Amino acid sequence: MHLPEQLPELLRGVGMTSQRTRDRMVGRLADQGIRDPRVLEVMAREPRHLFLDEALSHRAYEDTSLPIGHGQTLSQPWMVARMTELVIKEAPCRVLEVGTGSGYQTLVLSRLVSELWSIERINALHRLAGERLRLLGAHNARLRLADGGHGWSEEAPFDVILLTACAGKLPTPLLAQLADNGVLITPLADQRGRQWLTRVRREGDEFDQQRLESVRFVPLLEGVIR
Repeated sequence: MHLPEQLPELLRGVGMTSQRTRDRMVGRLADQGIRDPRVLEVMAREPRHLFLDEALSHRAYEDTSLPIGHGQTLSQPWMVARMTELVIKEAPCRVLEVGTGSGYQTLVLSRLVSELWSIERINALHRLAGERLRLLGAHNARLRLADGGHGWSEEAPFDVILLTACAGKLPTPLLAQLADNGVLITPLADQRGRQWLTRVRREGDEFDQQRLESVRFVPLLEGVIR
């Protein structure tokens, strides 16, 4: 899939993908507790509809997750905003995202952090996200096709590592790639299978874990699909 040449027109959007629709979405996010004006500004500006197949683009600014193929989803706007707030609260310079997916969360982060690395295990999603991000000028986002559970060791340490899929347990390689006082933000499943957005802060060789709120994500899987 290639994005059309009429990119400036698509950025503006029409009807259910217009700027007015994005502004309504941002108003809902503010009503739902998203407070950081930087996050709201970026999400009001960036074209979420370009990260979906054309048949679903008219639903891009609804408060729901949407399928992107290969059993994966584009998270609902509130969750993208919430996770972005948690990342930039740490004032990070170096951020690793595990699970590029469509590339939308990657785009939002790229506008707000200095250096960004993102890993995707499904080649079709990796390639399409790369094309979208290049066209939209996210030049500080570096992408890799790999098993995200292993992280990106040669670029470590990271100030923040963000997982966009639910881990059954904390991935040891990712914890090891955190800088001292760095933070891992991840959906984490408990023993009953319930998922919780969780923040883990590294303090030397100790890791302080804080459960935030109930969430629902696709599982973090191993391996690479080429």
